[in-house]
Amino acid sequence: MNEELIELHLARVLNSYRKWTGEELLELIVGESLAEQLNRTGRVLLSHGTETDPILNYGNETALALWEMAWDDFVRMPSRLTAEPMEREERKKLLGEVKAKGYSKSYTGVRVSRTGRRFQIENAAIWNVEDEKGRMIGQAASFPSWTELKS
Repeated sequence: MNEELIELHLARVLNSYRKWTGEELLELIVGESLAEQLNRTGRVLLSHGTETDPILNYGNETALALWEMAWDDFVRMPSRLTAEPMEREERKKLLGEVKAKGYSKSYTGVRVSRTGRRFQIENAAIWNVEDEKGRMIGQAASFPSWTELKS
């Protein structure tokens, strides 16, 4: 994605978060790049599309560092691979619930980086991302903290 498409995608992600929760994900500075602002928050933000096996289509710098991946690798990966094999069925069920009701807050679960490093995400919000016509174009997740786990 080029910068213009990333900004459009992030506007949709943030607008959808506001629609579902009635809250702002972060205080925005008008006139400044959304990507730059989201990279400075310290929060993880990632999203995937609506494919049968959804592919990640965005991760801010915090997400890329946490999963130990470069952008080009991250945005080609099926999002199910962010979770350990034994966590994937629970994750799939949660995403189905989010699809049906729009969002979920306060999710906690174990995830795994590219190198196998395990961490527990805490207080994650997960929501449906819609375009300007209200069509679902994916789902996003954001969380402020995580705990490293022993392998």
